[in-house]
Amino acid sequence: MLCAIYRSPKRADTYLYLPHPADFTKIPEPLQKSFGQPIHVMTMALKDERKLARMSVAELKQHLEEPGYYLQMPPKQESLLDAHKKQQQESAR
Repeated sequence: MLCAIYRSPKRADTYLYLPHPADFTKIPEPLQKSFGQPIHVMTMALKDERKLARMSVAELKQHLEEPGYYLQMPPKQESLLDAHKKQQQESAR
């Protein structure tokens, strides 16, 4: 299976994975609008031995089959203020 990867021009570190050739009709309209005009990054073969950063190839294939795409968002960043408050509470004990 081939997978086409696109990045969003509107959202940093946001990528859309689609089966190749890409069929953008499967993408919900609100997602299309918020994602922006997709910019092709690469097309890759999904082989079981391939390592992906955030999921297994099997999980990605499952998303590509149903609902027909996978949206990768940037990892949630911890609030520096919350981390500081937590550190202060722990050091006060």
